[in-house]
Amino acid sequence: MVYDNGKGSYPPWSRIPGLNEMCEEAGVDFDSFIKDLEIGTDFNDMAAKYGVSMNTISLLKEHFIKYGLSSVMGGD
Repeated sequence: MVYDNGKGSYPPWSRIPGLNEMCEEAGVDFDSFIKDLEIGTDFNDMAAKYGVSMNTISLLKEHFIKYGLSSVMGGD
C-alpha cells in the first residue's frame, strides 16, 4: 500500500491551543486582551487589569504574534 503525503493528508485541527483558550485558562478576557493589543496598552497596565503577571501577558502576546488567533494546521 502506498501512502500519499501530499496536499490534504494532514488533519485540519490544531496541535496547540488557540489564543482564546489560552486567555481563558489564564483568566484573561480574550476580547479585551485583543483590544488592548490593538491600542498598544502597556504590559504593566494589562497585567494589573487582568490580575496576572507580566510574564503571562508577554507569553500571550508572543503566542498572538507567532500564531495569530488560532494555530490550525492541516494539509487541506
